[in-house]
Amino acid sequence: MLNIRIDNIGESIKTTKRAMRAKLQDLKKIMAEVEDDLKREVEVVANARAKGGNTVPIIEYQDIVDEKVTEATKAELRRRGVAVVRGVYPKAEAQAWNDELGEYLAKNRYTERKPAPKVKDEYFSKLKSDKPQIFGIYWSKPQMQARTHPHSARTRAFMNRLWKFEGEGKKYFDPDRETLYADRIRRREPGDKTLGLSPHMDAGSVERWLDDEYQHVFRHVFSGNWRAYEPFDGAGRAETDEIPSPAVCSMFRSFQGWTALTPQGPNDGTLQVMPITKAMVYLLLRPLLDDVPEDVLCGAEPARAFSIEPEWHPLLTPALSSIPHVEPGDTVFWHPDIVHSVEDEHRGQGYSNVIYIAAAPYCAKNAAYLAKQKEAFLSGRSAPDFSAEDYEVDFEGRATAADLTELGKKQMGLQPW
Repeated sequence: MLNIRIDNIGESIKTTKRAMRAKLQDLKKIMAEVEDDLKREVEVVANARAKGGNTVPIIEYQDIVDEKVTEATKAELRRRGVAVVRGVYPKAEAQAWNDELGEYLAKNRYTERKPAPKVKDEYFSKLKSDKPQIFGIYWSKPQMQARTHPHSARTRAFMNRLWKFEGEGKKYFDPDRETLYADRIRRREPGDKTLGLSPHMDAGSVERWLDDEYQHVFRHVFSGNWRAYEPFDGAGRAETDEIPSPAVCSMFRSFQGWTALTPQGPNDGTLQVMPITKAMVYLLLRPLLDDVPEDVLCGAEPARAFSIEPEWHPLLTPALSSIPHVEPGDTVFWHPDIVHSVEDEHRGQGYSNVIYIAAAPYCAKNAAYLAKQKEAFLSGRSAPDFSAEDYEVDFEGRATAADLTELGKKQMGLQPW
């Protein structure tokens, strides 16, 4: 049950901030330490980028299979919160999916259909730029094949295991069983100059301060013991509540992510990240300082993406880095607390296309969402978290339950594990 009062959110914010400040008697001293630590991390990232080095860890899918990913690499993955995994899918298979998606959209005249959403999607309305070229389809055969591919399951299990997924006699989630979170696709044309996304964070905005479980997730930060905060501690993560809104994810995603269908990299209108997981400490404490109005959470507003703004978060700006070049079949993952954006301009020569595929390990929260999502799948309606455009209800060639493998049926909630 949602424990946030949204009828008078301003008063809730004021009350919560007062209570948090009362527990942080040395807030200015703590914030000075946090800022010093963050400046060093930002400098590491900015220097690596300036020298042409990697700001995002890169690993090979085959090293996951062969269990050759070193502990040092895993530590860097946890520090950065972002990973490029090379070769999760065969390149030719990913290229074939790209072609098939184009045919699926053309055959069903996607661009000629303009259904009126039952609920307007304003999730990104406060961000500087508009939405990228995102297509509101969920149930094409390439999407379902990619999501339920055994290589993807193997990769997501590896990523899930970067987390602490059990403790104090409780299993927070099952890292080896995946649930399927149906998201959309991006097909961005070269030359596009208007369809980026400014820096933001998903997985809750005001909830990160106001929700009881999120307060538990960030308990060390809000108690002043910020150095004890562990971004990959799963305690409470799968029990948070979100304010409902189109495009607000109501599943627990251990990592957001996408699979490349075309070659893309810096300047191709693609993903940018601020690869510092502990930047969350700075973002959480910033609204508690004296220069912030009492009812303001520095870019966090109900039912919106958490916007990272120069006015409030200048220390983070130099860390914004484009992902390295990827090929079809490579995947990109980023922790739910990682600030990310999409380049405003696509300066490349070819399409910048992806299928969004997150890691969503099995837990009670995700199983509950599957019960709603599988009904949308069977009828061709839009996935429950998204605006009810329902493009695919009468689309020819969309995936059906008969197209799913045994693994896919389990991930989709159509068959028990």
